Amino acid sequence: MSASLRSIDGQDEATILREIQSALRDLRFGAVEITVHNAQVVQIERKEKFRLQQPGNKPG
Repeated sequence: MSASLRSIDGQDEATILREIQSALRDLRFGAVEITVHNAQVVQIERKEKFRLQQPGNKPG
């Protein structure tokens, strides 16, 4: 069983895919959660974490 990308609130499949792609853009640490209800995508949530370096540590 899989969820479909049927239109929600007048949005078509291409719009939903663009929103998912936008949520993933430039995400270095975190997660993108896609909520499905009645086999339709109803919510896309982006959770981003910012990693801070310890003083004296060099990026590598």
